[in-house]
Amino acid sequence: MRSWWTRLSVLSTAGLGSTFWWHKKTEPVQTDTDYRKTSPTPEQPSSQYELKLVQVLFRHGARTPLKSIPDVLEAQWVPDLLEVPDHTKINYVVTDLQGGPRPPAPVEDSYRARTLTGGTYPGQLTTLGMQQLYDLGMRLRKRYMQDVAFLTPSFNHKEVYIRSTNIVRTIDSAKCLVAGLFQQQQTDIVSILTEKAEREILYPNYYGCKLLKLRSGYRWAESSTLPDIAEDLQSIQSALGIQSHHRVDFILIRDDMVARETHGLPCPAVLDSWRARVEQRAVDMMYHIYDPGNRENLQLCVGPFLHILLNNMETKIQASALDKDRKLFLYSVHDTTLMPCLMALGVFDKRWPPYAADITLELHQHRQTKQHYVKVSYVGQDQKIPGCSDVYCPLAEFKQALAVYVLPEESYHTRCDNTQDVPNQSPRTTSRL
Repeated sequence: MRSWWTRLSVLSTAGLGSTFWWHKKTEPVQTDTDYRKTSPTPEQPSSQYELKLVQVLFRHGARTPLKSIPDVLEAQWVPDLLEVPDHTKINYVVTDLQGGPRPPAPVEDSYRARTLTGGTYPGQLTTLGMQQLYDLGMRLRKRYMQDVAFLTPSFNHKEVYIRSTNIVRTIDSAKCLVAGLFQQQQTDIVSILTEKAEREILYPNYYGCKLLKLRSGYRWAESSTLPDIAEDLQSIQSALGIQSHHRVDFILIRDDMVARETHGLPCPAVLDSWRARVEQRAVDMMYHIYDPGNRENLQLCVGPFLHILLNNMETKIQASALDKDRKLFLYSVHDTTLMPCLMALGVFDKRWPPYAADITLELHQHRQTKQHYVKVSYVGQDQKIPGCSDVYCPLAEFKQALAVYVLPEESYHTRCDNTQDVPNQSPRTTSRL
């Protein structure tokens, strides 16, 4: 079993026992590093809409690369790049979904089986990445505490639910976002919930879902052989001096290139003229892999996650006693989560989601008609969902727009195990986290 999780983790963006973490609080440091433009502020109390629920899906922050480009000057990924800023420290615990011991983390274990030049592990959140998520928390704080008094200023577990993939960089990203959002003020221990790897639905799980692997796993390897991509790949390998026996692709090259550039580390000079093409070809590969025109493929990639998001809205509308105080759901995920979600929403701009990118779904209620509406934003920009009559999308229209992709989790697991009459394409490589 370990071998297939190892294969999963060495390709580009997804201990037992509950672990408590306590760090001494210090005065938070506010920075102005967020390059994103923000959308208009939420409605004021006199507005026709009342905010009821917020759900944020966010990519982790900047990290060390998952694998270095072979045969080129390697960057020095030294431990100093991973120092934890005091203002991002909170009191938190990582558990399973039921509040029990944290599940094993085979993907993380595979990262720690090898070391990058400089002495750090692949896929680790850096100090810069921690600050990016802190800044995202600050942006959410401005929107939902200062512009409109929606959240209470101190963390309250009844108001806020946090789930992360069981990988250290996403767990740490969730922690940093919460530190920025609540300025280290908390009345409760912050619980970050995780799921065991084989049942994870916060990213396309090619190893947990047999049907997804059989139907489209082979497309990971196939994407590098598409004529235009293969021709460009051969050219850039030659330009970089990568020997032919090395298996590289544009996603791997982009991953290392962006990690270096983000942290101000040296990058092969030849990539200066190739940067735009590397970005384009990496996205072309992902578009081929997720195949948004294939309804069932996107269903198996993010269908159960989309179902959870819609179910959270329905639960809020029903105002059950158990969840009546819930106001915010936070999901710490990956670029490989955001891309198929954006495709299902019909707003993927064919650009790679940056570190700390977020998709935010707001549930509103019209003050007069009492009808519910959904507003979606991506990286702070409001999105008009195809099939919706307005940015404020009537809930019925929003549900209809996603209906072909939504899949209840029980149905998902049943379908994942039903592989009869599906040809085995014998994929060489599959999902990347």
